[in-house]
Parts: sequence; structure tokens; C-alpha cells
Amino acid sequence: MSQESVRAANMAGTVTSCEVDEQLTDELNEECGIFGVWAPDRDVARLTYFGLRALQHRGQESAGIASGDGGTVMVRKDLGLVSHVFSNADIDALSGQLAIGHVRYGTAGAKSWEASQPHLSTIGDVIVALAHNGTLVNTDELRRQLIELGVPFNSNSDSEVAVKLIGYFTQETHHLREGIRKTMELIRGGYAMALINEEALYAFRDPHGIRPLVLGRLTSDEGVAAADAAAAASALPSDAKSADDLVGDEVVASAAGWVVTSETCALDIIGAEYVRDIRPGEILRISKEGLVSEQGVPAAEKTAHCIFEQVYFARPDSIMDGKSIYACRYDMGRKLALECPVEADMVIGTPDSGLPSAEGYAFESGIPYGTGLIKNRYVARTFIEPTQELRAMGVRLKLNPLKDVIEGKRIVVVDDSIVRGTTMVQLVRMLRQAGAKEIHVRINSPEDIWPCFYGVDTGEQTQLISATKTVDEICEFIGADTLAFLSVDALLECVPKAGYCTACFTGEYPVAIPESFGRDKFIEGYEPRLLSKPEAVTGHCVVDKADDRSWEEEHPEEL
Repeated sequence: MSQESVRAANMAGTVTSCEVDEQLTDELNEECGIFGVWAPDRDVARLTYFGLRALQHRGQESAGIASGDGGTVMVRKDLGLVSHVFSNADIDALSGQLAIGHVRYGTAGAKSWEASQPHLSTIGDVIVALAHNGTLVNTDELRRQLIELGVPFNSNSDSEVAVKLIGYFTQETHHLREGIRKTMELIRGGYAMALINEEALYAFRDPHGIRPLVLGRLTSDEGVAAADAAAAASALPSDAKSADDLVGDEVVASAAGWVVTSETCALDIIGAEYVRDIRPGEILRISKEGLVSEQGVPAAEKTAHCIFEQVYFARPDSIMDGKSIYACRYDMGRKLALECPVEADMVIGTPDSGLPSAEGYAFESGIPYGTGLIKNRYVARTFIEPTQELRAMGVRLKLNPLKDVIEGKRIVVVDDSIVRGTTMVQLVRMLRQAGAKEIHVRINSPEDIWPCFYGVDTGEQTQLISATKTVDEICEFIGADTLAFLSVDALLECVPKAGYCTACFTGEYPVAIPESFGRDKFIEGYEPRLLSKPEAVTGHCVVDKADDRSWEEEHPEEL
């Protein structure tokens, strides 16, 4: 079914076309990136700093690092880029054997210092710091109950709800891993989290695997030991059920440290080796006792990896499910050329996520590939509202056309997505002014019609231009000669075989959205599919869960 058919099938009557706010960016912004390391003989804070530098594309509003030294947990965080937040003195002060780091875009909660991460929680004698990637959809009721129990909050972020729940359950059960497990039973949405206390690193992921999280290993400096560790890593089963199956003694002995992170590109920058993806619903505990794996909550029957990791969020040099993001996007461009051909003189891509797809489009179509746009590498997203003068400059702050390359030519412009249309309007205008004879826009993803609730900043459908305009209307709006999008089926053929969340294209949500959370987020007439009613959260669920001792009875060895 085409996206036009999807729109028609879900609309009950005529929807008035909404005005697109030109103050809104047309970029999709993922909430954050996380990094965690346990390495007693390494400078863990500095390793985390460089890991966050590799993940800077995932969040530019704030950055933070927390470290544990065996006695306490220390946190340094602030608004701004990683390089601006941390000095050498800051890094030196964060001593210890383990650390976690975070870069943030705000999607749930205020864009403030209080909402920056890692979140530090001190309830009784429990001290933990948590870094979270994603969005939780059922935290309103959980926050209310915790407040009634006397738990204080510094922000309205869902991440703080998670860390407060973990702290509460840990205090009740006197076992941090049990506190995490009980929290995972209650929270709903997309999440990948890294957490530390003073002596252990924990990493866990939502049961659908919506948000990415991978495990890596730092090896010793000796070549033989490093080779042994690599050989042992290749033998690790991806479906291991127990700690003994997951990691043998020789692997633990060979490892100089362990790393968890949102993308493999962060492993590369610090010289760590990829081991495997952390499984949906899994909890990893890493300490001087070694690495222990536990299935915290049952994995969903079908995974739902965020498809926009392949389309836009992840760096091209990251590997997901055994295939590089670059290769996925290159294949998207090839499919796009087959589905949406056009006669033209040159193919150009919008830096950076559109470049691999542009290369693929050029290869498949036989149209020459060229560099028509130059990106200003020193323009970063700011948490300070821009002036009207800066808004008027729009996309020129980031991109500038090469007039002598595109003048007089029929240009195919390949981009990753059109969200609100504002950036593409300015881009097409720039190319016209630079002398382009024709401009044919090709998008290597389907129409973005439905809001995302799992960590992408499209929480209201009225912000999405494809929800209210047809392809022809969007083409006219942006001023292009033609416009075409990649189909859902073709996109799925370009990525590794796995289960994906495609709710932004299809309206099929893998995790139920509570009515209170989704209220006023959909345009009247749109009916999301596979959106079941969430399970009821009772007024005493926190207390009831804390009194449940079934896990302790089944796992006496863990106590």
C-alpha cells in the first residue's frame, strides 16, 4: 500500500492543511547517546570523554560524565558540546575504575541543566548515576506515586523517573540488580540505559530493542593476550542464556576492560573490540567479579529496532546487525534510483547523511555524482534560541552551494528525510539562486507521517508535513520540479534482516501509548494501528512490586 493510500485509509473526512512553523528545524533529532566503561587500569573518564566525542552527533544540548572510585560516585555535566563542558582538570577530577557518559537532545522533559545527564540519585544510602537513551511513555503515574512516597524530583524528565525508581527499589530490596529488574517491569517505551554505583557498571535495554546498545571489550597491551581475547570474542554465542555461557574464564582474564555504548563508532575511537549487541530485556553487570548476564524482563516476541538509526541517526562508520550504516544508505540510494528514476545531469547529496544514498543513486542510475553542497563543520546546534536574523539565514549557516558545479544543470538532490519541510524549502531556493536548471528531490526513506514516542522529537503529528500534504503538494511547497520517496518495502530490503519499528511511516506502534501520553498528538481522523491499551498501573504498584520476593527465592545465589 502506498503512502498516499495509507493517508487516505486513515483519514476520516478532510483535514485542513497545517501551516509549517518555519522556526522549527527540519532535522530529526534523536534523544541522546550513552557510553559506559569498566577498566580499573585505565583513565576511564578520559576514555568516556573520547567516546562521547564520537557520539556527539546524537546530542548537542548537554553532556555529562559520572565516575565511580569504589567509595562514591562523582558527576560533572553542563549544557553545551562535550569539548566545551569538560576541561583537562574536569577529567582529572573524575578518577575511578568505571564511568558512564551522556550526550543529550531533549525530547521528554525540559531543556535545562536539571534535565542533563547522567542523573544522580541518592535515596538513603543508595547512590547511582544513570544515562538514558530513548523515551518512556508511562512515567506520569509512576512519578506521581514516587512523589507521594516522598521521593524528590529536580526535573520532569522520564530519565529521572527511571533512576528514582531504581533507587527506590534498590533501597527496598538491598540489591541494585533487583532494583533495575523491578524498574524494567514497570517502565514502557524505548530505552537503552547505562548505570553505575561506586563499584559496578550496569547496562540494560528495552524488551523490544528499540534503542541500540552494544558491548565491547578493551584488551590488554600484550599482543598474545589481545589475540586470545579476540578469538574468545568470536566464539561468544549471541543467544547465551547464562553468565557461564556468555563469558568464559579466559575471556575475563584477557579483557582489560568492558565498554557499552550506543554505536560501534565509539568503540573504534578508543580501540575497543565489538563483542555483540546487548539483547532486548537483558541486564549486564560488570565489576571486579567479571561480567554477568541476566534476562531482566522477557524479550518481546518480535524486535522493533528503530529504522531511523539506519536512515539518519547513526554514523556511517557504525555497524548495526552486521552491516555498516554506510552500506545500508548506499543500498537505499540504489533502490531509490530504481523506484524513482529521472533524467538529470548530476546527483548530489545533502551532507552528511544523504551522501552515501546519493552515491548509490548515481551508481544505479548512471548519472554522474558530484559535490554540489559544502557543509560548515563548525556550526553546532545551540540551546540558545536564535535571533530572527539567524532564522532568516536558515540553512545557509550549515550549507553553501558550489555555483560553478551546479549552474545550468539538472540536479538530483538526495536527502534522508523531509520532516517539516522548512530546510528543504531553503535548500531548493539556494540551488535555484546558484543557477540549477532543474531540481529533482529524492528521499531515501518513506514519508514521515506519524509521530514517534520512543526517543525522536516528533511528538505531534501536526509538525509533520507529510501528514497533511500529498507528495505533489509537498513538491510545490518546497519549490522542486519533482519529488519522490523510497517505499517502506524497499527500505526494509536495504537493512539487515531483523524486526524494525516503522511507526513513523505506518502508524504501527510496537509499544502501547497511554491515552494521557498520546492525547492531542494525532490529527483528528488518523487512527494508529496496533496501538493496544496499556496495562493498568495501580495506585499501589510501586509498593506491591517492592514487596514481591519471588526473584530472590528463585535466585538465592545472587543474594
